[in-house]
Amino acid sequence: MKYHKNVVYLRLHSGRVTLSVFPTKTFRQKISTLFANKIDKSRHNTSCESHSLNLINKDCKKHIRTMYLYEKMPIQLVVSILLTTTVIPQSSSLRILGLFPHPGISHFNFFHPIMLGLAEAGHDVTVVSHFSDSHAPANYENVIIGGEEPMVNSVDLELFEKRKSFRYFREFFMIYGWGSRSCEITLNSAAIDKILGMKEKFDVVIVEQFNSDCMIGVAWKLQAPFIGLSSTAIISYYYDRLGIPLLASHVPTSVADFTDKMTFEQRLSNWIAGHSFPILRRLFMDRNDDALLRKKFGETIPSVAELSKHISMMFVNTHYSLSGPKPMPPTVVEVGGVHIKEPEAIDESLQRILDSAEHGVIYVSWGSMIRADSLPSQKREALLSAFATLKQTIVWKWENDTIPNKPPNVYTQKWMPQREILCHPNVRVFLTHGGLLGSTEAAYCGVPVIATPIYGDQFYNSAALVNRGMGITLQFQDMTAETVQNAIEFALNKSTQENAKKVSFSFRNREKSPIESAVWWVEHVAATGGVPLTKGHSTFMSWYEYHLIDVYGVVASVVIAFIITFALTIKMIIWMWPTKGEEKKLSKNKVH
Repeated sequence: MKYHKNVVYLRLHSGRVTLSVFPTKTFRQKISTLFANKIDKSRHNTSCESHSLNLINKDCKKHIRTMYLYEKMPIQLVVSILLTTTVIPQSSSLRILGLFPHPGISHFNFFHPIMLGLAEAGHDVTVVSHFSDSHAPANYENVIIGGEEPMVNSVDLELFEKRKSFRYFREFFMIYGWGSRSCEITLNSAAIDKILGMKEKFDVVIVEQFNSDCMIGVAWKLQAPFIGLSSTAIISYYYDRLGIPLLASHVPTSVADFTDKMTFEQRLSNWIAGHSFPILRRLFMDRNDDALLRKKFGETIPSVAELSKHISMMFVNTHYSLSGPKPMPPTVVEVGGVHIKEPEAIDESLQRILDSAEHGVIYVSWGSMIRADSLPSQKREALLSAFATLKQTIVWKWENDTIPNKPPNVYTQKWMPQREILCHPNVRVFLTHGGLLGSTEAAYCGVPVIATPIYGDQFYNSAALVNRGMGITLQFQDMTAETVQNAIEFALNKSTQENAKKVSFSFRNREKSPIESAVWWVEHVAATGGVPLTKGHSTFMSWYEYHLIDVYGVVASVVIAFIITFALTIKMIIWMWPTKGEEKKLSKNKVH
């Protein structure tokens, strides 16, 4: 039996009654205060209770079944809960494994809230990654991979001063190299050996879908259904396993800086990228993963191309309000913004700067991987010159203690609470590299963006912001004091500000929160053994069947045969039809 979302579960822990599972954090906190050391027999006036025994009423956010607590029961005993159904035991929670070999912190910042949300829903969660959570609940276990440094402030901007030709293919081999290294390190780590040595069976395995499929092999070994997580828009080499059609005419690939309104040259480029990436994946990524998995698990393991067809679903870090509508099967669930939490308190000095900015704030950050202090001097001076002309306050994530020639309206700090800053009412503009986490936070908070994409999906994200009318792209190689000023003027424009608020409204208003959707679908995957009813047959078709090559071949053959037959028939008719000379001869012969 599994947990139900509309039932409260209490358990005794260290002499205290604590909530094991509950749908909302706020409600959980309110109820938990009632049982800090003993049951308070006095009446309480919270919004989620009525009187001493009936603690939950119809005004709560979720439709919770009425719960009664016996006040006379000693606190040392398990609290009895009388529900309309049988109480579900703690041991029935799901065992969920997360496998995240990529050392990029920005990727893990998307995975971690999902895994933490599953733990808060009462499930036993084990996470294999490069990042530890020291504040996680007891049912969230960190298993550190080691052997590879996390990718934080690791990208030097000087490397991207000139935009290179064939960017798509250069970046493919960059992420292929990352994936190959991470896969080898993780498969040979003590962390994976520990997972494989566990006796308990996992109900669901969750893996990243970015630059390697080797963790799918671990899921195969554990004989558990698996769910993919994509911290970016889905890369085209994952379309086939999910049954997503490649529509290069109006759906841009995740590496392109196009919108759904493309010129002929853009459609051609989009078609080349969309079709070449799956081929490159099979030639390089799949071969490398197959070799590493055979070395680890033996020759009997199927190829990753075959294993990947059995993916249950994919959670993707997008939302239509920002990235635009796309044809997606039910195997794809958009959970963009799942990492956005309730605001936390920020340090007093930064709070004062934000509050006192009479003309507004412009926030500058190029994410967790790009070091702003690696800006070439002429680019830095261009930004500072533009900032010096503004009446707005500039808040800049800057990794050094000092910045040369800093104007008085510029405030720098090595690390910034980005979500809290962007949602501050005085923030007017966000200068960023176009990373997806920052872009979704801007969409959530309704702040216009000046995007300077550097690599990867940042070009795609920047184009999406421009398409929604809430952003402008400022190419890195085009950065001057004048272009920066022009971009800021556009972002401060009333229509740009209004467009950002429109996107924010749609981004925030959903039927379910991203974390509620993710938790529900994980539980559904476990309950159904991989949600087979969502899978179409297209995943298992050969490439020529999927693209109707055989049908087109037959149709073409019929058309060609018809044309040939028609031509021969006409030729024969013409050959048999007598000429004027022959007609005269025939008429003379008839006269004689």
